[in-house]
Amino acid sequence: MNEKKTINIDLKQYSMIIILVVVYLLFAVITKGMNMTPASVNNLVMQNSYVVILAVGMLLCCLTGNVDLSVGSTVAVAGAAAGIAIVDMGMPSPVAMIFGLLVGLGFGLFNGFFIAYVGIPPFITTLATMLMGRGLTYTVLAAQTKGPLPGSYTFLGSGFLPSIKIAGNIDLICCLVAAVVTALLILSELNGITTRKKYNFPAYPVWQLAVKDAVIIVIVWFFMLKLGANRGLPIVLIVMAALVGLYHYITTMTVAGRQVYAMGGNAKAAQLSGIDTKKVFFWVYTNMGVLAGLAGVVLSSRNASATPKAGDAFEMDAIASCYIGGAACAGGIGTIIGAVVGAFIMGTLNIGMTLMGLGTDAQKIVKGAVLLGAVTFDLVSKRKK
Repeated sequence: MNEKKTINIDLKQYSMIIILVVVYLLFAVITKGMNMTPASVNNLVMQNSYVVILAVGMLLCCLTGNVDLSVGSTVAVAGAAAGIAIVDMGMPSPVAMIFGLLVGLGFGLFNGFFIAYVGIPPFITTLATMLMGRGLTYTVLAAQTKGPLPGSYTFLGSGFLPSIKIAGNIDLICCLVAAVVTALLILSELNGITTRKKYNFPAYPVWQLAVKDAVIIVIVWFFMLKLGANRGLPIVLIVMAALVGLYHYITTMTVAGRQVYAMGGNAKAAQLSGIDTKKVFFWVYTNMGVLAGLAGVVLSSRNASATPKAGDAFEMDAIASCYIGGAACAGGIGTIIGAVVGAFIMGTLNIGMTLMGLGTDAQKIVKGAVLLGAVTFDLVSKRKK
């Protein structure tokens, strides 16, 4: 009779989620629950939307062992282009949004060409693009703000799905979303158990799986109920969820995703194994430009205007989110989910410190310390291994 093999869940896989929960609860104690109000939870999602969008694209750059310093300027130029298209040219809002995305695509193609086919290091290329993009923003906007932008445009960054209230202040749509996520999580867990039994892999203890899933389900329902108690499900949250799902699939289930990881692990070995490293660099940075353009459209939509200062230091938030979320400095290690969790850790810090009354200078010190700590932890843990 074969003895049933079991293996404990590796908590390191969920360390960032645990840190996010701890940080959130810590600020809940410090601010006496102010960060847990429906309005604060809504702000966490809305104000963090651009960081999540940028972090999704930035992770691919980090996986190659590089970063993109131009995303903040690309956000500004894309938002400015969309604002000018509406205010000065009278374009319909959907066309203006596409115009903003095309501007981001142009910046991505520019970076990708010089990095992949001219051979200029990504740091230098994107630094140059950052400077040119910021100057271009001030030039096309003449250092002025374009706005106000119409409601047909601002719905993307500040709009909500229609709210259907039940049992007082509970939103039916948010409850349905939470129920679907719960069902998918349970089905995924059951499928994993069945697969492990089929191939005789060591099984996880049922109680550990139950605790893990219960924590995730509680988090999902908490945020959905809080959003429902405010104004319902934000449109931008749907956009973020779609992007996270798409890029999680790309990085885990496609050849293109595996090639990016291979390049970060050992670019020379990847090239010798037949991977076209130039093509990988090109699509990764072109993709980053498109997502930066989308972030620019979302930001200008939320602000209902396009400003020359838009996107200032956004690249730092995106890069920090990836490294806090577990991306390795040398590349080849990191996940989309980790980058998103890192972005929400940054967002939780921002909102928590704001509610505490800390100024922007102090907030930068704290965020810098958190980033340094995350990278130090990554390097020290690798040396021990």
